[in-house]
Amino acid sequence: MGFTCGLVGLPNVGKSTIFNALTQAGAESGNYAFTTIDPNVGVVDVPDPRLDTIEEFVAAKKKVPTSMQFVDIAGLVKGASKGEGLGNQFLANIREVDAIAHVVRCFDDDNIPHVMDRIDPAEDVDIINTELQICDLESLEKRQIKLAKLARSGDKEAKQQAAVIDQLVATLSEGKPARICQFDRGDDQIFFKSLNLLTAKPVLYVCNIQDSDETEGAHAQAIRSLAKAEGAETVTLVGKLENEIMEITDPEERKIFLEEMGLEETGLNRMIHAGYQLLGLATFFTVGDKENRAWTIKQNSKAPQAAGKIHTDFEKGFIRAEVFHFDDLVEYKSEQAVKEAGKMRLEGKEYVVKDGDILHFRFNV
Repeated sequence: MGFTCGLVGLPNVGKSTIFNALTQAGAESGNYAFTTIDPNVGVVDVPDPRLDTIEEFVAAKKKVPTSMQFVDIAGLVKGASKGEGLGNQFLANIREVDAIAHVVRCFDDDNIPHVMDRIDPAEDVDIINTELQICDLESLEKRQIKLAKLARSGDKEAKQQAAVIDQLVATLSEGKPARICQFDRGDDQIFFKSLNLLTAKPVLYVCNIQDSDETEGAHAQAIRSLAKAEGAETVTLVGKLENEIMEITDPEERKIFLEEMGLEETGLNRMIHAGYQLLGLATFFTVGDKENRAWTIKQNSKAPQAAGKIHTDFEKGFIRAEVFHFDDLVEYKSEQAVKEAGKMRLEGKEYVVKDGDILHFRFNV
């Protein structure tokens, strides 16, 4: 697995409610600030109907979906970058995740106090983004001073890195996130990633509403407009309703409930898929007598890297892979038929694995 999405936002926006619905972890939630102190962690299966379809054509003792990890990080407040509300600790928690799901309160409820005593989702987003930007700026400015000295002494690498830092500082000073910066040189991109900036992480805005009628409400619309301007994605869901849905353990009962509510799938499923896409991930499958299994890889991964997800020895001793696609299995109904149709092929170390590929690895250890 190894891919982590952190839930962030102001206190009392519904992060822990959504986290509990996602993971069924039973994390504490309440109508007061800082219910969460230490981050709660939960592993979530990534829903993929292709795995069910594979089971129809390839008999196996069990099926294993791929998964991703969600972390419920305590609410940030204005001044978090200066330590307000244990902000330094919570910002450090954010640094450990691969992507951010920014939960935004898009509902009015007098029974749930807002830390700013008002409901303004766009302003809430700005508070969080500003704190992340300030934190990044402070760390970059420290590096900027050191690199400037080295660059003046004639250090070529320091000069190149200083140019990257200068561009990032200028972008953040304009109130924009580091993730919008583009670097053409490979070394610059590697250095940029090594900085592990908070605002460089991909962001999904999660609009938490109280009623499905509020999907097109002014609050949710404001966040969608903001996200569009940033080039970010949004998911709108009813946090409390999602919790109720996930408490229905019987799949048939849950399906009936969704139909009664006029829903094709849960908002959480949409959120999981959006997070999966946000991280630039793809799924490949292995099939056989023991198990049919989905595996997560980064998009554009090569065959040996995919093999390494199963076991490091597979990557080290990779020879080649037998490859066919999920669509081929659906069309021809069995592996043998796929092979007879000439759709199964051998690929080497340079093969880029596609989402939906089914692989058998040949290796030598």
